[in-house]
Amino acid sequence: RGTVTAFSPFDARADAEALRKAMKGMGTDEETILKILTSRNNAQRQEIASAFKTLFGRDLVDDLKSELTGKFETLMVSLMRPTYIFDAHALKHAIKGAGTNEKVLTEILASRTPAEVRNIKQVYLQEYEANLEDKITGETSGFFQRLLVVLLQANRDPDGRVDEGLVEQDAQVLFRAGELKWGTDEEKFITILGTRSVSHLRRVFDKYMTISGFQIEETIDRETSGDLEKLLLAVVKCIRSVPAYFAETLYYSMKGAGTDDDTLIRVMVSRSEIDLLDIRQELRKNFAKSLHQMIQKDTSGDYRKALLLLCGGDDE
Repeated sequence: RGTVTAFSPFDARADAEALRKAMKGMGTDEETILKILTSRNNAQRQEIASAFKTLFGRDLVDDLKSELTGKFETLMVSLMRPTYIFDAHALKHAIKGAGTNEKVLTEILASRTPAEVRNIKQVYLQEYEANLEDKITGETSGFFQRLLVVLLQANRDPDGRVDEGLVEQDAQVLFRAGELKWGTDEEKFITILGTRSVSHLRRVFDKYMTISGFQIEETIDRETSGDLEKLLLAVVKCIRSVPAYFAETLYYSMKGAGTDDDTLIRVMVSRSEIDLLDIRQELRKNFAKSLHQMIQKDTSGDYRKALLLLCGGDDE
């Protein structure tokens, strides 16, 4: 359900030559660069980079960095990162230096599948010779940290037959841990939301509504705050629907004054081969907006052109 698929007929050498020509000498042909990079999938972009090095003895990403500027440069360089390196890199930057970017930690760890999380951890170790969990625990604290660590274990129960008895039990436990308790038993929320299977949790949310008269999101909103609240809500939204979660993320990255370009680029790049078509549909359904028109209105220049190509069409 991605907007970017394998390009055919694909010729890595021809693409490498076209890119070199676009960047050689005076001036840069941005149009050629954005057309090629947004219409090849990640695996093909890696082949182009390798052909580029073979033919010219130059590093394609270094050349892009020296020829392009601003948000357009960030977007093109992001497209060139292999998938798991892209996530690992985003996480590394979220925990680097002064202050932690909790938003990035929340978005990536709440939305990736257990298999994806395992791959990210492995790539992080290879690329940065550091343990991702250690890095994250060093920069976070409290229940927010604990839920991140649970998600990093990537041990969510696999989807299978749903046991209605256990659904009832979990819903009751959450009700008692939140609405019925003076103060909140955050640990129960963390364990249940961080480890149960997706199909099980969807049933738990329905049952919770029946028992309490509230959506689980309303309870989390009332009973928790700060980074923990945002992470719990992100986990719940991703359990309900990952595309709907990203539709909301994109909507708020462009709503109102100013654009959160980092988020816009991160989501467009990371979902373009996975579920961007579904995300576009959800955005249309839930916010009565088209992603294409939001990008059109909120961005400009080559950056806009490239984002619109990744978006892959308008939903009227």
